[in-house]
Amino acid sequence: MIASVCRVVAACALGAALTACATAQPARPPGEHAHPGAPSPTRTAPASRPPTLAPGPAGLTPVFESAPRTAADRTVALTFDADMTADQGPRAAAGERFDHPRLIGTLRRLRVPATVFMTGRWAEEYPDQARSIGRDPLFEVANHSYSHYAFTDGCYGLPTLPGHRMRADVERAYAAFRRAGVPDAKPYFRFPGGCYDRRALKALTPTGVTAVQWDVVGGDAFATDADAVARQVLDGVRPGSVVVLHCTRSAAPATERAVRRIVPELRREGYRFVKVSELIARAGGRS
Repeated sequence: MIASVCRVVAACALGAALTACATAQPARPPGEHAHPGAPSPTRTAPASRPPTLAPGPAGLTPVFESAPRTAADRTVALTFDADMTADQGPRAAAGERFDHPRLIGTLRRLRVPATVFMTGRWAEEYPDQARSIGRDPLFEVANHSYSHYAFTDGCYGLPTLPGHRMRADVERAYAAFRRAGVPDAKPYFRFPGGCYDRRALKALTPTGVTAVQWDVVGGDAFATDADAVARQVLDGVRPGSVVVLHCTRSAAPATERAVRRIVPELRREGYRFVKVSELIARAGGRS
């Protein structure tokens, strides 16, 4: 794996945290619309089943990295991981804490739809923030495991989850979201550290999730140069891209500033920001 990927995935091990700042909803930029069926800020609409991909070969959990490349359909999904390792040991002390209050506020101010891959442990630690994000139609919450343990051996220093606990760990995260008041967590799963193998895909098949990876590495792990992070994203984005970025201020301090450059530049290039659910639907996802 290239060095930038290693740096980014290493940040997953440190973790990320999000908060909900402003609640005001500025006018949506021209050409950018809420996801069909999304609830208004003051009224809950009937939930429809989010699109998922059909199972892969031998019925394994399908893996989604990007939507088909269509020049006429310039959509891109920004994704953010809200990590917290369940043991609360040295990894928590190193950066898995709630310390990036500006990112969600910036996304709201810029009216940028985004998908937040949240661990169940994070939702338990910060239920008010999880609920605020989950009830905002601008965002969708997806599953990043409960424990943030790796689903394969040798995954960037993360503790390894035994195979017989993989399914239960994912289901435990959804239970944590419900307890926090997140009304509609999506059937999408991001492997901690981005690490998976056939055994992991088989273990998660009964959950019905689509595993969501990425095709654009943000390069924000430990980065202090926001312009460099922005350039890496801008150089990598293609129609249908999924971008992975990190949000814990201690481990990715330049991310929020990079987002403030990434968003207007991609809009000037004709891109429209969408949630992962819309990209999966465009890739032929079934409801």
